[in-house]
Amino acid sequence: MMDPIQKYLIKNELTLKRYRRFKRDRVAVVSIWILLAMFFFSFTAELWANNRPHILHYNGQTYFPLFKEYHPSEMGRTDIYVMDYHSLEMKEGDWAVWPIIQWDPYESNKAVDTYPSPPTKVNWLGTDESGRDVMTRLLYGFRYTMIFAFGAWFMMYVIGITIGSLMGYMGGKVDLVGQRVVEIVESVPYLFVLITIIAIFTPSLPLLAGFTALFGWTGISAYMRAQFLSLRKREYVEAAKAIGADHKRIVAKHILPNALTPIITFAPFAISGNVYMLSTLDYLGLGLRPPTPSWGELMAQAQKWFTIAEWLVWGPLVAIVVTLILLNNIGNAVRDAFDAKM
Repeated sequence: MMDPIQKYLIKNELTLKRYRRFKRDRVAVVSIWILLAMFFFSFTAELWANNRPHILHYNGQTYFPLFKEYHPSEMGRTDIYVMDYHSLEMKEGDWAVWPIIQWDPYESNKAVDTYPSPPTKVNWLGTDESGRDVMTRLLYGFRYTMIFAFGAWFMMYVIGITIGSLMGYMGGKVDLVGQRVVEIVESVPYLFVLITIIAIFTPSLPLLAGFTALFGWTGISAYMRAQFLSLRKREYVEAAKAIGADHKRIVAKHILPNALTPIITFAPFAISGNVYMLSTLDYLGLGLRPPTPSWGELMAQAQKWFTIAEWLVWGPLVAIVVTLILLNNIGNAVRDAFDAKM
């Protein structure tokens, strides 16, 4: 019994073989499911970790704080400007449906005397130096990490594939000029330029992802250039030229699909590299601005408070290591699936 993906791929025998070869790697398949679960829980984190109840029945009225903002005056509070649902005095007949973790990534636990505080039933992985729940910040931090990793990877591949393809297909002066551009980009001191950019602009996910892609496309372009140089003289390309196919059709239909094979195998490793990149930038204080949930920022706190708050180490460390292992497991399986010798 074939699954839907196999039915879709049956038209392409080679692709189907690669897909079946990938499925034989049980570690990679399990890694994909774990990674998808992490994506699901992080990108729906408001349902699992929030300081607002899903449903609140108070003073005979039913509210939906998760989906709608309520002014404190609607619940009889005139002493505050932003509703604090933890401080509500629940009377007989009042009830609330809370998420599993009752903390927002930006909210401090004011019931704790000193920060950072150790793990408790209220804060499963303890709090950071500002009293914010570590578990919540790890959950939300995965979202920002993956947006950066996939965004930078996508832009890096678009730039690298485009420039590498042009150099390899056109050759001559285009290739000569392109190679000089690559050499210039590779010689630019990445870290110093990043510090300058951050001094001028406020760091954000689009800015950091775009900056990373701007200096990270050269490796991909080299592979694409080599592939196009190798494939442009193949018999099927010459045959396409002989029957009058234009350059656009030759590149899109005949060369590019065959040139993408090695690039696809590098994708999971490039994404894992971007995960490490953002964590490093945040650790150095060059990444996302506080109080944005960030694994690297938690690692910086862990170094600062290591002697008295070792729990700050294990949360972000395990999150980073597990994510990198999962991506590398998938990358190894993809590489083996596309290996012609297999």
